[in-house]
Amino acid sequence: MSEDIREIAFDTETTGLHHLEGDRVIELGAVEMINHIPTGRTFQTFINPKRSVSEDTIRITGITDDHLKDAPFFEDPAVVDAFLEFVGDAILVAHNAGFDRNFLNMELEKCGRAPIPEDRWIDTAMMARKKYPGAPANLDALCRRFDISLESRTFHGALLDSQLLAAVYLELLGGRAHSFSFESEEESNRSQRTRSARQRPEPLPSLVTDEERAAHAAFIESLGEDAIWKKVS
Repeated sequence: MSEDIREIAFDTETTGLHHLEGDRVIELGAVEMINHIPTGRTFQTFINPKRSVSEDTIRITGITDDHLKDAPFFEDPAVVDAFLEFVGDAILVAHNAGFDRNFLNMELEKCGRAPIPEDRWIDTAMMARKKYPGAPANLDALCRRFDISLESRTFHGALLDSQLLAAVYLELLGGRAHSFSFESEEESNRSQRTRSARQRPEPLPSLVTDEERAAHAAFIESLGEDAIWKKVS
């Protein structure tokens, strides 16, 4: 019996674009996936960055300094410990993963925690560019390609973007039929070796409560009538 694969669709919002120039994380969002399907378990928190949010960030996210003034700092156990516990040893799936990895690891290092190594990350932007060369690979464009509803996305938000990313990731893998993709034998063997290395040493017990199943159903409903989950359910 094959072991379950646990992954975390992950996104950050930040004060600006440059982690080496003092910009900080202001929001973390994460969605748990088992065998590439969201379970309904999520993580989200706002963070006081100890500096001002840029005008560009406010325009894109709607998050202002006033929104963050009473939020915990990243080093608060309610943020760093809770986030690391949620992630565990799972793979992190992110769009333009280098950006999120740099910011997350910068924050972890500031609190004396070990960074999450590059081999634990999957970059869906790279997947999209490889699968659709020359086509737009931003998250909005991929949602439109896969008929994933963007109706609720007035602003960017780490949790909402993580939920959209989880849906896009499944589509990039080929939906539930991704195991039938036409990859070469060498690519297939390499993929299997990579997945085996990322699996947990023991199968996970069931983590999904009735409340989480209901949340998952509501999430699928929000994706629109043409979402792949509705086609195969």
